[in-house]
This record gives sequence, C-alpha cells and structure tokens, in this order.
Amino acid sequence: MTLASHPDFGNPQKGFYLFGTTPPKGSTDDMQMDEIADKLLERLASVDYDGLIVYDIQDESARIDKPRPFPFIGTRDPREYSALLASKSQRPIITYKSVSQRDRASFEQWLDDAWNQYGVRNLVLVGSPSADADIKLSLPDAYQAMTEHDYPFSLGGVTIAERHAVKGDEHQRLSGKVDNGCEFFVSQAVYDADATIALLRQYGELCQSQGSSPKRIVLTFTPCGSAKTLEFMSWLAISVPAEVASEILEADNPLMQSIRTCQQNLERILDACQALDIPLGLNIESLTNRKDEIDASIRLFKLLKGTLEERLHGVTHNL
Repeated sequence: MTLASHPDFGNPQKGFYLFGTTPPKGSTDDMQMDEIADKLLERLASVDYDGLIVYDIQDESARIDKPRPFPFIGTRDPREYSALLASKSQRPIITYKSVSQRDRASFEQWLDDAWNQYGVRNLVLVGSPSADADIKLSLPDAYQAMTEHDYPFSLGGVTIAERHAVKGDEHQRLSGKVDNGCEFFVSQAVYDADATIALLRQYGELCQSQGSSPKRIVLTFTPCGSAKTLEFMSWLAISVPAEVASEILEADNPLMQSIRTCQQNLERILDACQALDIPLGLNIESLTNRKDEIDASIRLFKLLKGTLEERLHGVTHNL
C-alpha cells in the first residue's frame, strides 16, 4: 500500500496519522537495526497509526553559527530502514531525501535504487538548509528530474510556517510545489500556532481563489522535556515563542506542559482553520533519544489524534 493509494487521503473529513523516526546510526549492523525496528513497532502497538516517516538526517551546521546542541551522527540509509519498517509494519512509509549533496545523475540513480531495490513509493524531497552551502542539485531541479523519471512515486514536500512569518510567501511555495507534483505536505514542528494559522489561512484562501482543492497538510508535533531539547529545537529553527518556552521550563513537569501546549496549539489551529476544508494530518516525533520524551510522544499521539478525530467526527477517544 502506498500513500497515494489511500482512498481518503484528499478527504478533509478524514485524518491521517503518522509517526516520524530516524534511521539508526551508521555503525549499526543489520541485526541491531532489525532489533531497533522491532522496539519502535512495539512502542507503537498501543496506537492506531496510518504510517511512518523516515527522515534523512543531514549535518546542518552550515545553516547556523551556533554549535549543535547534540552531536551530528550519520545514519544508515533511510531507504534501508524504510524497507525494513514497511515489511514489519505493513503500513505506508514516507521516506525523506535531501537532494543538494549530489548531482542529478546520482539523484536519478538513487531514485532507481529506491524504487527497485528498497520498494520506496512515497518520498518527501528536501532542499539545502542554507543558500550558502555547496548545492549540487537544487530542489526545483530535483522536482524536474522526478517528472522525467519512470517511476510514479507519491511525492510530498515540507512546509515551514516560520519561513512564512518572515517572507510571507510560503502559501505560494506550496502552490508551486503542487505544480511540481507534490500531493501532500509535512510541516516543521509546531510550537508557534499563530505562524501556522497564518500560513494555513493564506494557503486555503489561495486555493479558493484558484478554484483548486487544498492538498493535505500534516502538522508535526513533538514533546519537549528539558532546556536542552528546547535549545535543540531553537537550533533546528523551530519557533517557540518566549512565553511558551517559559511556561514549559518553569512548569513542575515540563514534559507534560509541552504536551498540553501542543494540544492547545492544535485546538487553536482547528478553531481558526477548520472551515477552510484543508485536509489535515498529524505527525508525532521525538527529537531526542531520551526515554521520557520517546514515551511522551506516544501519549502526545493519542491525545492529539483524539482531539482531531473529535473535531472531525464528534468522537472522543479513550486516551
């Protein structure tokens, strides 16, 4: 099953619920990777999810002068981990691909191997994190390569509300990416509800003016249990308003406060944007390998899925 074949993927009255994960570090052997995949799926056994996202982690040090709060560690090939998780979970896997490091010929070979060797069917392409980096393939050129490729991948894109808050054109970027074949979008982690609301409103209004149906926007949420995680979020350019950061860090239980904040933000987004009929989804991730934050991501998933399902169908889920 691929994401593109999901019958309700474009239906604004149907939610879509994902978990985001990263491949194991590069030194992990096949047996260890198999065990890691099993542990992940064991954690997810208590929730009803639609699929998984496997990220392509890159060293983004060129994007920012500040040192990375957690050291960058290279990972196994995301295609390998995607294939393993697809086999074990029997659910759609969305595989991220950072395109700027290699030229077009290398990218086309990557696509060939992704389809034929690893069974990848759903892709999200990511451009360079910095315009100053050594870009061997731009995101528009990667989209062009995909339109000329033989394999019908289901293609998604990223959307960054923080970029919209600065430049004001993210809704137009979404429209352009749709023209390039994107069928869905995954947001950066949401802690600034106002930025996300502004983006969704302008995207919905743009679609209405064009007479087109909005593509699904999958909103990403992540728990935050410490100042170190908050620092990492800032390094990743996730916008956390100062008052929100203070509420989390000054709470008796910062992790639970972050979960409450995420739920409040989702409710605010739904209050402001549900009438636009933009199909929404959720992607829950843990930005660290800390057990308490990983466990909190499961609770966050249940809570936010229940919140969205209640809005869509008037159904309250047991959390």
